[in-house]
Amino acid sequence: MEIKVLGTGCSKCKSLEKATQEAVALAGVEATITKVEDIVEIMNFGVMTTPALVIDGEIVVKGKVPSVNEIVKLLSK
Repeated sequence: MEIKVLGTGCSKCKSLEKATQEAVALAGVEATITKVEDIVEIMNFGVMTTPALVIDGEIVVKGKVPSVNEIVKLLSK
């Protein structure tokens, strides 16, 4: 599983990255988590509001920080 956390480095972006790492550990899934801070790359995903979470190329969250449990549910889909 490939997970990307899109965000320019704001506190919400850092919170999403931390919550994602916790959710991956909790779910017991094997995943690569990448932080994407380049604004051009973020815009290439069509994301205008950060933070955003991309799982296997699909944007699943944008503009908010979901709870660890919400991320676990997204990982199990």
